[in-house]
Amino acid sequence: MSGMKNSPFGKRLRASHREQDGDHSPTRPRTRNNSLFGVGPADPSSSTPALDSLPGTSDGPFIPHSPVGRTRFRDYGDRFVPSRDDGDIRTSFHLLEEGGPSTPSKNKIIPSESDAQKEQANSMFNSILQTEVTPPSPVRSPFRNTAMPPTTPTRRRLFQYNTSPSNPATPSRRLDDPIDEAYSMSPVRAESRKLLESPKRPLRSVIKTPYRVLDAPELADDFYLNLVDWSSTNVLGVGLGACVYLWTAHNAHVSKLCDLTESGDSISSVSWVQKGTTLAVGTISGQLKIYDANRLTLTRTYQQAHTQRIGALAWNQNILSSGSRDRMVHHRDVREPGEAPWKRCTGHRQEVCGLKWSSDGGAGSASLASGGNDNKVCIWDLRGATRRNGGWGGPAPSGGESQGDSPPVWKFHDHTAAVKALAWDPHVSGVLATGGGTQDKHIRFWNVVNGTMTGQLDTGSQVCNLIWSKTSHELVSTHGFSSTTAQNQICIWKYPQLDMVASLTGHTNRVLYLAMSPDGETVVTGAGDETLRFWNAFPKESKRVAGRESKLDYAHQIR
Repeated sequence: MSGMKNSPFGKRLRASHREQDGDHSPTRPRTRNNSLFGVGPADPSSSTPALDSLPGTSDGPFIPHSPVGRTRFRDYGDRFVPSRDDGDIRTSFHLLEEGGPSTPSKNKIIPSESDAQKEQANSMFNSILQTEVTPPSPVRSPFRNTAMPPTTPTRRRLFQYNTSPSNPATPSRRLDDPIDEAYSMSPVRAESRKLLESPKRPLRSVIKTPYRVLDAPELADDFYLNLVDWSSTNVLGVGLGACVYLWTAHNAHVSKLCDLTESGDSISSVSWVQKGTTLAVGTISGQLKIYDANRLTLTRTYQQAHTQRIGALAWNQNILSSGSRDRMVHHRDVREPGEAPWKRCTGHRQEVCGLKWSSDGGAGSASLASGGNDNKVCIWDLRGATRRNGGWGGPAPSGGESQGDSPPVWKFHDHTAAVKALAWDPHVSGVLATGGGTQDKHIRFWNVVNGTMTGQLDTGSQVCNLIWSKTSHELVSTHGFSSTTAQNQICIWKYPQLDMVASLTGHTNRVLYLAMSPDGETVVTGAGDETLRFWNAFPKESKRVAGRESKLDYAHQIR
């Protein structure tokens, strides 16, 4: 090789290399690069880069004929050393900023998309994964260590052949058993096969899209108002700005009930009587109006029902209860000519934004739940305020006089935000569900008989409304603000397991309004996006099973 280096061919080769590098001086000093294994070659024509060379040194290859000059690139050889000089670690790895929005809940969070089928499939997958990952039985384990522990050899023999004693803890295998795991052709264990082959609980599917969407211009985006209600005659009442509109479900006919534009007032709450066509309307100025929706006429007006806006209304037969921003709850009998309430309830220190009578105001029900902006829930039992001359539902006291204030039977302080969502369980007597606002995000269940909380559910988002299903023991909740990706949802929960049945999305604003059809199959939701959406949330009520007819009905026994 030394002869080749000093030959004319070798000299011309070295001269051509120097011309390519731009160095025509024959006295160019040779540079030595430190390689990984010590001293590198002294030949400057060597292309092996230095691992410890600095970027500013002149050694290393260059890119010839570069349009911006002679730019040197980094050559790491077969080692990949990533450069993070140009990137931010927070943006590269999607790290959360300190002090950013976070959900303080440690329980169940509403997912963006979830249903019963997905929940069941995830549960099945987790069970099978746990079964397969756990240590297998000694029969199947290919890693059983049945050999004796290592000991110091006593003989100086290079090779020794002996049999390992069997492990007494290992059960004996029955190879004559045809169902032994050794003969199984399945890739999973017998426990996993049992889980896969076991019958599954039938699940109902919920359609994730609304079957009808209506425009609702001027539908207020206010958490403290109640502007949507569905009557027993299948008519939907909606308060839009200063007007109240009626939408008939069976023919989609729309009619205007009232318009308060001339008086400069606007609608703050609407509520239908349990049975009939009477609609109560509360206004921002504190007026309370009673309309006959069948004739589209005004039948009664309470000019000064409250001193501030009326955000909540609830019926109990002929008794109309109203909650206002003046922190008062008033009870009036709409059959009486006087305007003064026969009963006042004072239990909240801020605006009353939720009112619900138990059992939908059925006969004999006298329990009223009220929720306020002071984060409190009050339970009132008006049976202690028995009406004169005939008890509940009888005529009011003469002269329109009102009874004195009475304290609530129960007052719950567990919520940490405004309580607007209230719903009495129609299937179990004395069970109340309440939902908290943005700072609370909880749905809590109460037993008003003994005043205890029976359960709670952290939803991870603002709870705006609650309503129980009439056909199944399920609960619908609507949501608003959230610190997670899931918000503005309608969720269906199975009670008392509190498992999610379905999660419906479609609104782009907080779902502040909720009502249910009289047959219990459809729910309508309203939001600040000025739309009303109709969802087929529940199955039809099961008909009477054949064979359960009364034996006294002889018409079915004629041969």
